[in-house]
Amino acid sequence: MIAVEDKDELGFGRIRLGSVEDASGDSPTNFVKKNVEKRSIVRTDGWKGYNDLRKIGYEHVVQETLSSPGENMLPLAHRIASLMKRWLAGTYQGAVRNQHLDYYLDEYTFRFNRRTSTSRGKLFYWLVQQAMVVAPVTANQILGGTGDLEAAVDGKDKT
Repeated sequence: MIAVEDKDELGFGRIRLGSVEDASGDSPTNFVKKNVEKRSIVRTDGWKGYNDLRKIGYEHVVQETLSSPGENMLPLAHRIASLMKRWLAGTYQGAVRNQHLDYYLDEYTFRFNRRTSTSRGKLFYWLVQQAMVVAPVTANQILGGTGDLEAAVDGKDKT
């Protein structure tokens, strides 16, 4: 899922990216609750998974009814998706693995949200600060539970 802060004429603000278990039930609502400040305006497509946003304190605007066919109804979210796909292809050059999706999303979010920082020296500080609040990941977890580096790299991991 993609959440983009709309800064009107200034363009993008901060972003939040995340994977969800499924596209039904509470997954989208939980993502919004976790990543978007209450009373914010949340613009979405017409998917019914967002129907409860008003009930939990958000102003919900459905863009589908405001867009004509073929028009990009959520341009900021689509631009972030496009930029992220280009970044993934250029950075990992075809070696992207599904089991690492959350790590890719976190890295891209970190980089994107600090793209205009005037305090470039603080990037290392922020990275260390973030590393301190995130639980460590073992090599076994990175390798998909097998401990077999060659199988994990080749994509032959059976887990």
